[in-house]
This record gives sequence, structure tokens and C-alpha cells, in this order.
Amino acid sequence: MSRLDRREFLKSSALISAAAMTGFSMENKSMKRAPNVLIIFPDQLRRYAAGYWSNSPYREHVIGEPDPVVTPNIDELASGGLVFTNAISNSPVCSPHRGMLLSGMYPEKNGLTTNCHKSKAVGLKQDVVAITDVFHGAGYNTAYFGKCHWVRTDPVFDQKDSYVGSNVKPGGRYINSFDTYVPPGPHRHGIEYFYQTIRDSHCDPLVYSSDPQANEGKPDGTPGEPKQLSTKLECNTILEYLKNSHGQRDPDKPFFAIWSINPPHGSWSDKHVETKYRDLYYNTEKFPETGDLLVRKNLIKNAAAEVKHARNYFSAVSSVDHYVGKVLKQLRDQRMLDNTLVLFTADHGEYLGSHHHHGKNGPYLEAYGVPLIASWPGKIKPGVDHNMVSVPDLFPTILGLTGMAADTPSAVQGVNYAPLITAPKTAKVKPATDALLSLNAGNKRGIITDEYVLVVNGDVEEVQDAKKVGDFLFDNRNDVYQTRKIPLAERPKVANVLLARLAARLREIDDSWWREKRRSDIIPWPD
Repeated sequence: MSRLDRREFLKSSALISAAAMTGFSMENKSMKRAPNVLIIFPDQLRRYAAGYWSNSPYREHVIGEPDPVVTPNIDELASGGLVFTNAISNSPVCSPHRGMLLSGMYPEKNGLTTNCHKSKAVGLKQDVVAITDVFHGAGYNTAYFGKCHWVRTDPVFDQKDSYVGSNVKPGGRYINSFDTYVPPGPHRHGIEYFYQTIRDSHCDPLVYSSDPQANEGKPDGTPGEPKQLSTKLECNTILEYLKNSHGQRDPDKPFFAIWSINPPHGSWSDKHVETKYRDLYYNTEKFPETGDLLVRKNLIKNAAAEVKHARNYFSAVSSVDHYVGKVLKQLRDQRMLDNTLVLFTADHGEYLGSHHHHGKNGPYLEAYGVPLIASWPGKIKPGVDHNMVSVPDLFPTILGLTGMAADTPSAVQGVNYAPLITAPKTAKVKPATDALLSLNAGNKRGIITDEYVLVVNGDVEEVQDAKKVGDFLFDNRNDVYQTRKIPLAERPKVANVLLARLAARLREIDDSWWREKRRSDIIPWPD
């Protein structure tokens, strides 16, 4: 079956099964009973960078200390929703997370094994049936706002940064080393309304949109440069989309929207942060409790130098919170919130100086630990959930929560945890007790459990280097900040159990390590 045929088949089957499972006919007026879906995920927001973690009933589930950050709107969302204490970013880098979210597959299967960059030939495979494809096929309005970072970075722009689709003149220019414009067609995966912001200079983004009225009158493929904070631009565009101010969507259909916010990613420079939120963390007389911002000082070599980074990072988090609050208020004002599944998460965390690093892409909680809140008034009971949830699980779980589980593509590798959320006492699905860790940039694989983290290095030379701990464990319960790498030989029984679990999980997802029997010197690959 060709890709086009498969898409048409998916579209027709989704329409039929969605109608059957949710009880609404496909006539436009009755579709209003179907739930809206809004996924919000800031970039590089680590799990405990939200105010609610400092209060009961969440504080007792924090590993170590929560961050002293002010987020009243996210806190309110948490209090009315289900807070997951153990959400994992399995490959804690921007592009791999987006690939897993959109496809429900692990990086090697969806094509995004590392960040898209002009030096790397990676991108989300066009024949992937994305979650946006499924909802579009089910008759939903589909929309995407913010950072994309799933298309291969190619020099297909002219000198004015307009898309020409070829590297031959007038093309041949990159608009960015990392993220790039997603053109109409298969790369948008069923997304109808499109508003993309590019560049990590948050107050100076390039904007591309399918809606000229939202982008200085520019047609799709021609950039606008509004010189405003990207989060504010995206927020205002979402508000207008919800109001349907100029026919951006069909008001008789539900919507499925994703908002990918770039901050607090890379918010180290003062110019990338709004002044009023910087004042919040720099004014230690007014807010003395924020004067001591580094909760993991024992892991940081030069704490004094890192405090400024922390102030700007938390300033960006509070700014994000403000704009998230505006969108939630708009949903409430339009009486749409009670019929909207809101999922709040992040693509990965941020070291913020811990372990002498910034950024992510490592086997530490600061990198792989992310927030996850599921809110749907009257449908999802507020509380705390301790099940370990991986990124590929979000795709089938969202379909399960919205009554569309039957439309989950067969290629999806995640697990539908909707029954555990809506009917935990009768659910037949078993909660996960571990999560895969895939660090492709560092050529490592691992397993995360409540008690341990196992990391196996694919670089045999590094493993054989007597000065390095090539394969190791973290004892999460007795070393909450993961300060000591434990050689596997020091705890052989624990190591053997986890190595067997790693082998089974990698086989289950058909990882290249399984196919090539990598590290067979310690991994007990099944026959």
C-alpha cells in the first residue's frame, strides 16, 4: 500500500471508529461534543521547576529539593489535574522528544535519533503517521504553535530567508543551524493551522505561518521578524485562534493543538528574558527567598557564577507561566475548558550547573525528569500518579482518553495508560516499572527505575579506559543527586537484573543494539 493510500485508509477508518466509540455522528454540529486537546510543552523545563512542587501533596514526592520558582498558573493547573511524579524524557534532546511525541515511536524508528542540524541528515520520517495525522483524519481542527525542530535542516532558502525548496539559486541559504521551516505538505503531518517561531534568541524570532494575518501579512514560507518575545507572539496567536477572530478554524469541530514554547531553553542572556520577570528574581529585598536559587549546590563547582544563570532561567519559567495562564483563562472565558484535555509537559530538563554542566542529554534526573500534568475537569480526577510514563506513551494515552484508542497506528511503540488514569481499580494494563534511556549522541543505552539508573556505554574504548567508569549504576535512593557512578562489578546482582531488563526492552522496540547484539560481553541478549 502506498503512503498516499495508507493516509486515505487512516483517514476513513479514523472517521468511522471515532464516531462509533465516542457516540457522535460526523455531522459538524454534533462534533462539538468531542473533546478538544491542547498539549503545552516548554523547552528545557526540568521537572521540579514549578511552584506546586514546594507544597503538599507534591512536596513529599520530590527527589531532593524543588526549585524556588513562581508559577501560579501552572500550579493552578496542577491542583485541578493529575500530576505525574515520574514522567521521563527517554532521549532528553529537543528533536528526539518531538519525534517520540508526534510518532509514539522511539528515535530509531521515527528517524529523529539526534537534534536536527545542518551537519546531520536526520528528520522525522515522512511516512510516519503522526498524532496530528490521526486527529486530522478524525475530523478535528489541527494546529501547531511555536518551535518545531523535526524537519531535516537544509539550505533551501533565499537571501531574505524565504522558502524556495531548493539549494540552487536563489536557494542555498540556511535560516538557522538547528531548527528550520516546516513547509506545507507531508512534513506538516495533517496540521492545518501553522504558526512557527525559529531561533533561540527569544525576543528576535523568525516567524512563518499559514495565516498571513498572524504574521505581518506575510504568506506561508515568507518570514516575519516582529522583534517580540516568541512566547508572547504564540500566546496572542492562540488567543485569536480560540476566538476564531477571522475564521482560523471550523467552530463546529473540536480542535487538537500543540504549543511548543522555546523558553526557558537557553535563557542565559538578559536580553532573552522579559524585564518584569527578571526583577522578580533579582530583587532579593522584595523576594528574599529567591536569593538562594541553586538547590543542588553540592554538585556545582562555581555556585556564584551559576546564580545569574538560575535567575534568568527561573525568570523565563515565570514568563512562560504568565502566558500559559492567559491561554487557560481564554479557554475558561469561552466555556471551552471543561471540554478540553490539557496536557502540560516538557521535552527534557536542564542541568542548571549541576554535575558541572548546562543543557541536557545525560543520564541525570535534571535532564530526563520532566513535568507531566493531565487536566480535564470532570473527566480526570485530580491527584498524584506515580506510574512511570515515557514519551511514546503519550500518543496512545491521549487517543485512549479521547475515545480513539482503536485509531492508534500499529507502529506506535508506547502504551495506552488511559485506563490507569480514568479507572485505575479495574484497569487491565500494567503500569511500567522502568523506562528506557537512549543517549544517541553519547552512544549509550540505559534503564531507569525508582531505585536505580543503569547506563551502558557503546564506546568500547571508553569502557576499557581504566580512568573512566564506562558502564555504571546510580543508586537513586541512597544518592538522590546521583553524585557517584557505581561500577557494575560492585553490585553484580543488581546489574545483572537490570541488564536483562535492558536487553528485553531493546529487543521489544527493535533497537539497533539488539539487532547488532551490541555489548554482548555484558548484555544477555535473548536468542
